[in-house]
Amino acid sequence: MTMMKIKQLATAILLPLTFLLLSLPMSSQDKKLFTLEDLNFGGNNYYNLQPQNKWYTWWGDELVRTDVEECYLVNKKTGKETLLFTLDDVNNWLGSDDTHHVRALYGATFPYPEQSVVALGNVKSFLLLDFKSHEVVWQDSISGQTANDWNETSRATAYVEDNQLFVLDAKGLKHQLSRDGSREIVYGQSVHRNEFGIEKGTFWSPDGQRLAFYRMDQSMVKDYPQVDIFPREATYEPDKYPMAGMTSHTVMVGIYDLKTDRTVYLQTPVLNDTAIPVDGSPAYNIPVYFTNIAWSPDGKTVYMFELNRDQNDCRLVSYDATTGKRLKELYREQSDKYVEPMNPIQFLPWDADQFVMQSQRDGYNHLYLYNKEGKLLRQLTSGPWVVQKVLGFNSKKKTIIIEANQYHPLHRQLYSVSIANGKMAQLTTADGVHHGTLSASGNYVLDRHSAPTQPRNISIVSTSSGSTPSPTVSGVSDTGKTTLLLQAGDPWQDYQQPIFECGTIKAADGVTDLFYRMVKPHDFDPQKKYPTVVYVYGGPHAHNVEASWHWYSRSWETYMAQKGYIIFILDNRGSEYRGRDFEQATFRQLGQIEMQDQMKGVDYLRTLPYIDMERLGVHGWSFGGFMTISLMLNYPDVFKVGVAGGPVIDWKWYEVMYGERYMDTPQQNPEGYEKTSLINKAGQLKGRLQIITGYNDNTVVPQHCLSFLDACIKAGTHPDFFAYPGEEHNMRGHASVHLHERITRYFEDYLK
Repeated sequence: MTMMKIKQLATAILLPLTFLLLSLPMSSQDKKLFTLEDLNFGGNNYYNLQPQNKWYTWWGDELVRTDVEECYLVNKKTGKETLLFTLDDVNNWLGSDDTHHVRALYGATFPYPEQSVVALGNVKSFLLLDFKSHEVVWQDSISGQTANDWNETSRATAYVEDNQLFVLDAKGLKHQLSRDGSREIVYGQSVHRNEFGIEKGTFWSPDGQRLAFYRMDQSMVKDYPQVDIFPREATYEPDKYPMAGMTSHTVMVGIYDLKTDRTVYLQTPVLNDTAIPVDGSPAYNIPVYFTNIAWSPDGKTVYMFELNRDQNDCRLVSYDATTGKRLKELYREQSDKYVEPMNPIQFLPWDADQFVMQSQRDGYNHLYLYNKEGKLLRQLTSGPWVVQKVLGFNSKKKTIIIEANQYHPLHRQLYSVSIANGKMAQLTTADGVHHGTLSASGNYVLDRHSAPTQPRNISIVSTSSGSTPSPTVSGVSDTGKTTLLLQAGDPWQDYQQPIFECGTIKAADGVTDLFYRMVKPHDFDPQKKYPTVVYVYGGPHAHNVEASWHWYSRSWETYMAQKGYIIFILDNRGSEYRGRDFEQATFRQLGQIEMQDQMKGVDYLRTLPYIDMERLGVHGWSFGGFMTISLMLNYPDVFKVGVAGGPVIDWKWYEVMYGERYMDTPQQNPEGYEKTSLINKAGQLKGRLQIITGYNDNTVVPQHCLSFLDACIKAGTHPDFFAYPGEEHNMRGHASVHLHERITRYFEDYLK
């Protein structure tokens, strides 16, 4: 699809839906008003105002609905449900010992397609229960341990206890894999601060006989001095926090063999010194980041992507799982900016000699078919759009099932892609955002869908069906092979609802389309002038606007619109799902291109007669907090009030992996760090600025906020400051309600 066609589709989709939303009748005066407790996670009424939902899990190709107290088998053609068992049944089968009873069936899974076995967790153990014979067929006794990773084939469990890594085998024998584990030597847990798609630290082979695991030595990393203020005498609780340009941790990958009870470590290239040269010497390209671990189908070979510290040289390498020997470099990708592997390779279920790899090498994240020798067989997908997620394979049809925004940048559809020739079939056609979960064979996908005016639909879709794009707004696919399980009503129907709109403006380059959302009061009057708040994030791996319910609006925006504000949200260059060049436009100068684009949004607001430009505010959190203060300081005569949460102030205080990917090191890019730092701009503050942080933030450490306050004291400017004791980067529970009330009050006091 050409970019011109995408733009034409954007107009065709956005304008009718915007008109539809604008044409809805005003809410009557007797409708309810929202409270922050209603809208905010942690509030007492929050769940009652969420769209109706149901929970499902696959049992092979059979679909089971799980509830608190029942499990039902779902007929895939009719949607009719048949009771399998109840919570009372399960606990009766387990006997009279209450400590071993199951509390709910929400988390039930069915790991064996040909067996009537349900996997359940309770207070004391994880167990397999045959719901036809009513017998426990297997159980362990380590439920609740850290990094608990169970393999359904071998029934072995990897877990961390007292900093040591263990494996409990199917017979209940405990194998200790480490003995030097500590706060500084970390086993079996996520490394590299969860960058590069890393979410855990243990990886079972397909047969469950071998375990790959991370070992992270962070003894050389400096501590950040966090403090717990709640004991009578405050206690020191430091975090290991490697800052950009400073010494980072080192990682090894171990392979434990359950049959031999032995561990080998992969023979990855080793640095002679933990300090990485930054002068272009050959040692600089030695990999220090190991990510996206994958296994060959026979469990004999381990594959992973390896990156140098500069993150511009990425290699896919294979290792012998028996000896740890480095076998072969299968693929290499280099960049003058950065390469960011986010997904492991996936072998074809029907051909153990071929695998699919994801890469942005042509400018957009797409699929490539390779053989295990590293030969490129074909590019499977291409075009100015992004493969957003791989759901799995349909072995019978020899296709791969994906989520992608081929149809439109704000819409996510499900597709099947032929491995033989790359031909794509669109499985869903309803406008909006679709998220799928594939059955064991890949013949069916459970589709969770929402659209700007539709809170939630849940359907079963056959992956053997497909169609050419034929958009509808009904909320139901028209392929003819879809079974609708749920079409949720509007949970806000008894409340006064704001008006949600979506549109496009040009970026500061004059060429690129940027998408925005605008939220207006329910009784919006174009003859009036409204105080307006720009809500901003703007950073990598995030987006704020999509074609889901209410255009992906945050609940706080509804609360502010109810109080008489207009909220404007723009996805600038640097945000996700628009391709490599769109994302990498901000390289080495975070905040600069983003501000230029956000100011184009401000220019658009100036053209709207109902926007009061004398009452313009800005708010954001984390990267958005950095953007909020950046805009307040660089455009002090534009933004009158700002609220910045958990803000980065200077990227030299941010962590190594993220910071150096986008900014390089402070040694390599002193001009960029100087230009983006907010410390030396503290004297430019004119408006009212409130800075909020979690007192124990371990993501954007408090050094950022406190250093900025110090700079403001020296410069004679006066921001306001508020800290949440005991909270980290994001407020939890009722603290979140308090936070959003505080943000709202600040705008009420100084902007409205």
